[in-house]
Amino acid sequence: MITDVPGVLVGHHERVGDGWATGTTVVLVPEGAVGAVDQRGGAPGTRETNLLEPENLVQRVNAVCLSGGSAYGLAAADGVMRWLAERNLGFPVGAQPHEVVPIVPAAVLFDLPRSEWGNRPDASFGYAACEAAVAGPVPQGTVGAGAGAAVGSLKGGVGSASEVVGEFTVGALAAVNAAGEAVDLTTGRAYAADHGDFGVTWPSRPADLPARRTDLNTTIGVVAVDAALSKAEARRLAVAAQDGLARAVRPAHSMFDGDTVFALATGAHELPSEFPARPAALDALCSAAARVFARAMVHGLLTATTAGGVPAYRDVWPEAFA
Repeated sequence: MITDVPGVLVGHHERVGDGWATGTTVVLVPEGAVGAVDQRGGAPGTRETNLLEPENLVQRVNAVCLSGGSAYGLAAADGVMRWLAERNLGFPVGAQPHEVVPIVPAAVLFDLPRSEWGNRPDASFGYAACEAAVAGPVPQGTVGAGAGAAVGSLKGGVGSASEVVGEFTVGALAAVNAAGEAVDLTTGRAYAADHGDFGVTWPSRPADLPARRTDLNTTIGVVAVDAALSKAEARRLAVAAQDGLARAVRPAHSMFDGDTVFALATGAHELPSEFPARPAALDALCSAAARVFARAMVHGLLTATTAGGVPAYRDVWPEAFA
């Protein structure tokens, strides 16, 4: 999981039931990490992404906030900032330890139709997700930002994956909420099925699914690595992770998606400094980023449970889990 990258914590907070199907996921890096972002698609909802441009001042971020609730859900990042500020974690702007500004880029997905109108994440969701953050196994499925997610005709969710590349670990977390399908509906096989062993037996039959109106959507996520990267190099990692997204859903990056992937580089291990060894090492990390993000998306699909009126993969093709 993404928490296999040392120094990375993940917490969720969600409400499901009684008119709610939404939530917030926070990826915390208390020691800070070099941050970057890659955004594609025509309907983004983001906060603090311009500061991640390589030419801008701030180099390190303290957390990434992923939330449901469309643009309303950006308020969840306020709670993340408050949690960090209470612990004096942030960009120093004064002489005293508490004089900091926590750096919390954020992105949201569109899940409003799965809840009663007005039920959406606020600052309390972000704070609670920080309180729940752990370095251990990450709960997956209908949790956090994936609580109200949908991918094509099926329920989406949060998924995570990781891979070791030499001395480095690359991890990803995705909240799967795409306009496109993640599954060949004529067979039940996930489009990114060949990216790993997911512990299922892929079916070979079509499903009788009701047509779902295409909503505004957006898949959002984070790819992390324990390498020392510049902001520009971290951006290449985020760009590569978007390739993994495109392997997992069809179509990807539509006008109805605001697909956004953040990258975090904790800096525990150095890349070679000389040419061409450094770009070659970075390229290997980027290749892994695409693979783990695709796998994370499949995990988000398979672990999701029916909620908000959207059927889950496990209910449509239960024989896959037999």
